[in-house]
Amino acid sequence: MLVYLLCCQIPLYGIIKSDEADPFYWMRAILASNRGTLMELGISPIVTASMIMQLLTGAKLIKVDQSNKEEKALYEGAQKLAGLLIAFGQAFAYTWSGMYGDISDVGAGNAILIVLQLTFASLVTILLDDMLGKGYGIGNSATSIFIAINMAETIIWNCFSPLSFKTKSGTTDIEQYEGAFVELVYGVLFRDNKLGAINDAVFRDSLPNISNVLGTAFVFLIVIYFQGFKITLKLANNKTTSDASYPIRLFYTSNMPIILMSALVSNVYFFSQMLYRNFKGSFITSIFGSWQ
Repeated sequence: MLVYLLCCQIPLYGIIKSDEADPFYWMRAILASNRGTLMELGISPIVTASMIMQLLTGAKLIKVDQSNKEEKALYEGAQKLAGLLIAFGQAFAYTWSGMYGDISDVGAGNAILIVLQLTFASLVTILLDDMLGKGYGIGNSATSIFIAINMAETIIWNCFSPLSFKTKSGTTDIEQYEGAFVELVYGVLFRDNKLGAINDAVFRDSLPNISNVLGTAFVFLIVIYFQGFKITLKLANNKTTSDASYPIRLFYTSNMPIILMSALVSNVYFFSQMLYRNFKGSFITSIFGSWQ
C-alpha cells in the first residue's frame, strides 16, 4: 500500500503542466490513477490485459487447463507480459497525443523518459497484483485494494488538506483551504462572518465541501447495508440428502463490471484523443468523436 501511495504522489519528470480539463477525470476513481504522477495509468493495463486474455480463452483461440500447474503458470505469465506491453502502448499513446505537452516542447529525451516512467510504474503495479494474488497481503484482489487506497487517500485529502486557494465569493476574491473540515474550523474560529464561512464550507462549488463528504458517507453506508443482502439456496440431489447451502449475494459481481467498463471506455477515450490531435478532420477520426 505504501509503494502504491508513493507512486500516486510522485510527479512524472519531463511533463509540461497544462490547465486543460482532464478527459479521464470521472474514471480515475475506478481506475485508481492520478493525473501527472507515476500512477497515471493506474490499473488500466492489468484490467485490459485480463479482458483480452479472457476473450481469447472464451473464443477458444487459446486453450488453458487451469488444473495443470504448468499451463496455469504460462497463462498468468502471458497475461503479465500482455499487461506490460499494453502499459507501454498506452504510455506511448499518451505522450504522442500531447497529453503532457507537444512533443516539440517536451523534447524527444523527456518524451522517452515519460514513457519509461509510466511503463516501469505499471510493472510495479503488475508485480504488486501478482504478490496479492498469491496471498501476500490483504485479500486476493489487487484491483479492489488499489481502488480502495486511491479513494481513501482522496477522501482524507479533501477533508483535511492544508493547502489554500483563492476563490470567488460574489465580486471579491477570498482565500480558502482545500480541506472541507479545515475550512469549516478556520472559518468558525477566525473569520468575521461566521454564518457566511459555514455556508461556504458546506456548499462551495470550487473546492471540496462538507455536503460532498456527507454524501460520500451516506453512499458508503447504503452500499454496506445492501452488501449484506443475500439469498441462501439449499443444495440437494436425488441420491443423497444434505443440509448444504449456497449463499448468493445481491452484489455477487461486486465492482468488476464497473471496472471493466471504465477500462474499456478509457481505452476508447485515449485512442480517440490520439486520433483527434494528430489526424483532425478525417472521417475515421470523426467516428470516434471530437475534442475541445
